[in-house]
Amino acid sequence: MIDDPEKTDRLMAELESSLPLEAKIQQHVKSALSEQSPDIAIPDRCNVTKLFYMGEEGGIVCGLDVGGPDTKTPFIVSITHLNFDRRSPLFRQIEAYQRHRIKKLKQQAGRGY
Repeated sequence: MIDDPEKTDRLMAELESSLPLEAKIQQHVKSALSEQSPDIAIPDRCNVTKLFYMGEEGGIVCGLDVGGPDTKTPFIVSITHLNFDRRSPLFRQIEAYQRHRIKKLKQQAGRGY
């Protein structure tokens, strides 16, 4: 099991009550988004405006406010590909989730799953 269901539910509830949250898009994700949508300027920072839980395989994903309200392409990125302000009250919980999830995914990849 990658995610602890109780911890993940708690984190989702806390995140949803704190929306919008400012986040920094990691450079490799910014490059991929720019390639997919060359007509939209992808900023370094954006706001997380929606959250979704995609189950064990997808984890927590974030809907971003990139492209404005009229954009035809929603930008949805895994929470593990975003960086959050260390001063945010939820920073420690987000970072713990990210580290745990990345660790578990690497363990599974090492076992050939």
